[in-house]
Amino acid sequence: MALWRAYQRALTAHPWKVQVLTAGSLMGLGDVISQQLVERRGLQAHKTGRTLTMVSLGCGFVGPVVGGWYKVLDRLIPGTTKVDALKKMLLDQGGFAPCFLGCFLSLVGTLNGLSAQDNWAKLQQLWPAVQLANFYLVPLHYRLAVVQCVAVIWNSYLSWKAHRL
Repeated sequence: MALWRAYQRALTAHPWKVQVLTAGSLMGLGDVISQQLVERRGLQAHKTGRTLTMVSLGCGFVGPVVGGWYKVLDRLIPGTTKVDALKKMLLDQGGFAPCFLGCFLSLVGTLNGLSAQDNWAKLQQLWPAVQLANFYLVPLHYRLAVVQCVAVIWNSYLSWKAHRL
C-alpha cells in the first residue's frame, strides 16, 4: 500500500511524467515476461536491447500519444456515466484506435519485422471491452496506467511475436 500511495503522490505532483514512465515501464515489463516466461530465455540469454526498445516505445510513443488522447477524449465527452463511457469507447475504437494501431504496428514492424496482419484480429477482440470498462470505471488520471497494465499481457504477446526465431 505504501508503494501505491507513493505512486499516487507522484502522479498528483507530476501527472504527465509519471504516466509516460508508467507506459514505458509496463511495456518493458511485457517484454521481460515475453522473454522469461513465454520464450524461457533465462537471464543469461535475455536481450536487454530488446527490452529497452519496448521501454523506449512506451515512453516515447505510446505514453505521450495515448495519454494525450485520453485528455482530448475527456474534453470531448466529459462525464463518467455508462452512456459517456460507451460514447468514449465508440469514439476511441472507431476513430483513434485504427490510426494509433496503424502507426504503432508500423513503428514496431519497422523496428522488429512485426506483421500488422497477425495482430489486428486479436486487438479487435481485446480493446473494446477493456476501453469500455476503463472509461466507465477509471478516473482520467489513472486510465493510461490501467490500459498499460492490461497491455502488459498484450505487450508480452507483441514482443514474443516480433522476436520469434
